Amino acid sequence: MVEPRSTQSYDREIAIIRENIRQLMEQAAASSGAANEDLIADRIADQEARLALLLKQQAAE
Repeated sequence: MVEPRSTQSYDREIAIIRENIRQLMEQAAASSGAANEDLIADRIADQEARLALLLKQQAAE
């Protein structure tokens, strides 16, 4: 059986992901070139999906 995560654990990981998204947004604003923009957009989408999953898991506990 999996032990429930602590609120602090969720909060810590959520803060890290939000910081990752912020940094990726800054990179996107400074970036030029379609390849770079596509790569950054994919990374942002991945981080947003991880964030949504964590928030959903946190709300369920």
